[in-house]
Amino acid sequence: MTSPADIPDVEVDGGMIRLGQFLKFADLIESGGESKEVIAEGLVAVNGEIEMRRGRQLRDGDIVDLDDRTVRVRLRG
Repeated sequence: MTSPADIPDVEVDGGMIRLGQFLKFADLIESGGESKEVIAEGLVAVNGEIEMRRGRQLRDGDIVDLDDRTVRVRLRG
């Protein structure tokens, strides 16, 4: 299990970002179409729970998992 201190932060300018956008922004996927697929297949978790909504609004400090990659959302602004 990954320690919270070992989870890399992905800084995002602005007050909010949606899950589908964040996956691409964080380089966890290559395209918006891929975002739709991995979310629909139940491969993405937010804060430890599978998330099926591509439009879910992420908050500062949320933890996003896809496959064996885990990142933390850091909103600036």
